[in-house]
Amino acid sequence: MRRLVELLTAASLLVPAAAGQVQAQEVKVGVVLAYTGVGAELGQQVDRGMEIYLKLNADKIKPYTIKLIKRDEKDPAGANTKIAVQELLAQENVDILAGWNYSPNAIASAQVVTAGKKPAVIMNAGTAHITNMSPYFVRVSFSMWHAGYALGQAAAQQLKAKTAVVGYSDYPPGKDSIAAFKRAFEAGGGKVIDEIPMGGAGTVPDFTPFLQRAKDKKPDVLYVFVPAGDHSTAVVKTYGALGMREAGIKLIGPGDITDDTKLQAMGQAAVGLVTMHHYHADLDNPENKRFVAAWKKEYGESSTPNFFAVGGYDGMAAIVHVVQALKGKIDSDKALEALKGWKFDSPRGPIMIDPATRDIVMNEYLSEVILKDGRLHQKVIGKIENVKDVCKEQKIGPCAN
Repeated sequence: MRRLVELLTAASLLVPAAAGQVQAQEVKVGVVLAYTGVGAELGQQVDRGMEIYLKLNADKIKPYTIKLIKRDEKDPAGANTKIAVQELLAQENVDILAGWNYSPNAIASAQVVTAGKKPAVIMNAGTAHITNMSPYFVRVSFSMWHAGYALGQAAAQQLKAKTAVVGYSDYPPGKDSIAAFKRAFEAGGGKVIDEIPMGGAGTVPDFTPFLQRAKDKKPDVLYVFVPAGDHSTAVVKTYGALGMREAGIKLIGPGDITDDTKLQAMGQAAVGLVTMHHYHADLDNPENKRFVAAWKKEYGESSTPNFFAVGGYDGMAAIVHVVQALKGKIDSDKALEALKGWKFDSPRGPIMIDPATRDIVMNEYLSEVILKDGRLHQKVIGKIENVKDVCKEQKIGPCAN
């Protein structure tokens, strides 16, 4: 009997140790995305992108496990996200932070991220100087300057435009986008003849008065940045309704205005649109074909991934890289070092994290919307490789800090 008690006592002492070993293999990732509200559909894209990566690459994660602890941004006002990040750090004790649909929310939570001293992988928010606001931010999505500056160059050089009107949603990404376009377009010999703020990122406004003002200026091109989704659909339909193409005005912009999830709903008005962006679902490369096929198998043939989804997919790839590099034991400084210079074959093409800026380096694709077999597609008509964030490269405004 005494021997049995001794064995049971020894076994009971082993249980917590075993449990501790299992627990040590789990990495907790705190995710902040718009799961409700105006950005919920786009937040879902990021979320599904993360989940698809984990499903396709389960073997790469072993012997570790990744637990996603999700919180809702709700809106782009900043306050909710700041609280959510605080909860993830203080209550959930997460090892890594990730997500951010909206730039204002990343900006609002920057100080909390810095105080929490956890690596934070930005999967969408595109205002250029965000990565300057915390040494723990690493961005795998894009900066507004990636596409905006490249399209400014292309508008002057390839499209031969001499004049442009710019219209934008009046919040940080919109201001960043038009600043990038204007700088490159005017450096290439073009002239921006009007700048039109067109409401905010929340409620979709009636774009008619804004685009009528642009039409009356008779520019060669109308460059527009609005949030992807319902905003972009409304812009394209208004462009068509006002007969702006027939008036000789070409609609151009970053890929937000031809969001893959809304492209078919835009109809004939979208034909001929020219965009510059790092991703759309029509990209012809092996990784993208694998990604899109897996997406449709998981979420249905009618569902299409967009650039938000790729941000989630690539962000999770970055996190898995850190987990493997650090053998499941996340030290913040070592995690950041592991991400600097990290390279990955993404559905968008090859990407890298710039060691100097903790921002992404990637291809930008000049694309035109065409009608083929009764469906709208985005046809690549040009490519710029290894594009860095020009705002940081040239130390412009807040990017100089």
